[in-house]
Amino acid sequence: MSALFEPYTLRSLTIPNRVWMPPMCQYSAPPEGPQAGVPQDWHFAHYAARATGGTGLIIVEATAVSPEGRISPYDLGIWNDTQVEAFRRTTAFLKSQGTVPGIQIGHAGRKASTGRPWQGGAPVGPEEYGWQSVAPSPVAFDERHATPVELSVEQIHGIVGQFADAARRAVDAGFEVAEIHGAHGYLIGEFLSPHSNKRTDAYGGSYENRTRFALEVVDAMRAVWPEDKPLFFRISATDWLDGAGWTADDTIRFAAELKEHGIDLLDVSTGGNAAGVRIPVGPGYQVPFAARVKAETELPVAAVGLITEVEQAEKIVANGEADAVLLGRELLRDPSWARRAGRELGADVHVPEQYHRSV
Repeated sequence: MSALFEPYTLRSLTIPNRVWMPPMCQYSAPPEGPQAGVPQDWHFAHYAARATGGTGLIIVEATAVSPEGRISPYDLGIWNDTQVEAFRRTTAFLKSQGTVPGIQIGHAGRKASTGRPWQGGAPVGPEEYGWQSVAPSPVAFDERHATPVELSVEQIHGIVGQFADAARRAVDAGFEVAEIHGAHGYLIGEFLSPHSNKRTDAYGGSYENRTRFALEVVDAMRAVWPEDKPLFFRISATDWLDGAGWTADDTIRFAAELKEHGIDLLDVSTGGNAAGVRIPVGPGYQVPFAARVKAETELPVAAVGLITEVEQAEKIVANGEADAVLLGRELLRDPSWARRAGRELGADVHVPEQYHRSV
């Protein structure tokens, strides 16, 4: 049997295959008013297409714990009940197709308040629905970004509470997996790295202090997330700063601690916290980081990063480099990638009854 299409169980949840969709922002929610952060028809059609295409787990794009936590004014949010109600349509449909619905919950930190990528992605001000960003330290991401306001300890505690509230709402919205966004230079990742965290209090300086906020978020979410459902953590395994920032060794150490705190799987990416770094991009370029976590810790991992070919994805899982693969841009190009892969590998993949004539 194909390794890629073996079911995978975490806690009491079984995911039908190892072909998963990572969070990919659509920048398509209303930016203000009662519909701010609310998923629209675009979001439903986008995720529904990948579910009918056989994807085993779909993790909905980065969804903010507060208006200020959005990457752009057009991001999804889960800070109110209107958003929860709108998400239920999508989660119900995904479940009807045998796909597990997941959601990535995050806060953008110093990289918040930016425009849509296809409009340049530059930071935006109040005249374009923007706001003042916050961060562990008053250090701008790059020369384009404004200097963020340093969070007080009281504000840090408040954001931990927002993550817990978001997890409660995600349960109500019908999600079965929650992923904490600790990667790509957003708020949690900013605390982890000495490149962006210059604090001298209990949340900065030593490794133990820099990881404190992340572990507080994990504990707060695990306390309200159902015991029988898995909790993921997405991490940038390295800042690509030759040891000057967060490193692969830090990730190995942190992965073991995350498991102790109730994380069930590490979603391993890289980069995003330092502008202008050189990243050796190529097919599967981030897979070795996931493979190392899997080899050196007991925490399950998912691999991501230019995984496009069926044989490539099958080998990653079959060789034990990762427990699952996350296909980002490839699933944008081909919503039915999982069904096509199943045909090539001789595996049984869910096909909607309406599409049986295509089998």
